[in-house]
Amino acid sequence: MKVGIDGRAAKWYRGTGIGTYTYQLINSLNNIDFNNDYLIFTPNNPELSNLNKNFKIENVDTVVKENFWDEVRVPNILSNNSMELYHVPQNGVGLSNNINCKKAITLHDIIPLRMPETVSDNYLRIFNEEIPKILRTCDGIITVSEFSKQDISKEFNFPKEKIYVTYLAAEEIYKPMSKSQCKKNIQKKYGISSDFILYVGGFSPRKNILGLIEAFSLLPPPYKKNVKLVITGKKGPSYDLYLNRARKLNIESNVIFTDFVPLEDLPYFYNACEMLVYPSFYEGFGLPPIEAMACGTPVIASTETSLPEVCYDSALLINPHNPDDLSYAMQKVLSDSLLVLAMVKKSLTRSRLFSWKNTALNTIEAYKDILNK
Repeated sequence: MKVGIDGRAAKWYRGTGIGTYTYQLINSLNNIDFNNDYLIFTPNNPELSNLNKNFKIENVDTVVKENFWDEVRVPNILSNNSMELYHVPQNGVGLSNNINCKKAITLHDIIPLRMPETVSDNYLRIFNEEIPKILRTCDGIITVSEFSKQDISKEFNFPKEKIYVTYLAAEEIYKPMSKSQCKKNIQKKYGISSDFILYVGGFSPRKNILGLIEAFSLLPPPYKKNVKLVITGKKGPSYDLYLNRARKLNIESNVIFTDFVPLEDLPYFYNACEMLVYPSFYEGFGLPPIEAMACGTPVIASTETSLPEVCYDSALLINPHNPDDLSYAMQKVLSDSLLVLAMVKKSLTRSRLFSWKNTALNTIEAYKDILNK
């Protein structure tokens, strides 16, 4: 096979689910596939500079914009006519039309259609304008969960036999580490010295941070006295809303907003916390629960969309619309050491079922099937 991959998200969007996926897909294909030929279209990216001989880098021009979706929306100029298949991992946005080969996209989810109020106006506009046109020209869709496969097929009436599921995975940096040492690292860099419950992810309303803060406020006083709620993520327009909710509930001193946490520090947070809480209303996959489980960390997650499929029985699953349900689950993890031990064991076992090697292997099979149809 001769496959082209749009690798721009691996450079411009690293640290997000789509950026991580794009980088890890290319890296994992490089680790296992020495037979097929790959052409990676990317701006200068040192992380992708030492690929095998069957991988060729074609540098693309950088159009500096403030927003990733605006930047990536400009298609790569593809003059290489030897490709048999061209793959765009970032929801198909930026798919080139001036190529005479089969086309595949990774459509991670359809959140802009299901919860339009939770994405930026700019991304909503691009998604609504681009996706219908893209789906008319693409020969196959790769997605990240069975839930997303069903959701995409139903929404766009796209044939299920042309939709391929390739699960995501935790990166290798996520592994069990010394809890005491991780807590020391976090105290030194972030000033957090107490035990804490962790949230990792964006500040979008679909992540249900308001519900998380309310559930934390419902913990009995002895628990709130000894534990903090740490909310990571870049402080966006919603930050004031979340801060004001904590103030209104009189728990401002117990809720810590770290702002953006570099990738290399996240394993410290996962290993140092008492649990990860991820009460999202909608996920195409949801990387933080798998990352936490790979560290042996107890996870509380939502019963909605893909999360039960990803977490299965290794997490406590709660109704994200019910703060009492979430608060009770947090209380159980904080108070039941035997439950924690069982959850740690299940977390590690479950996380090992997901690997970027498997993602790459399943993607190769998807490529072959698309080309053969």
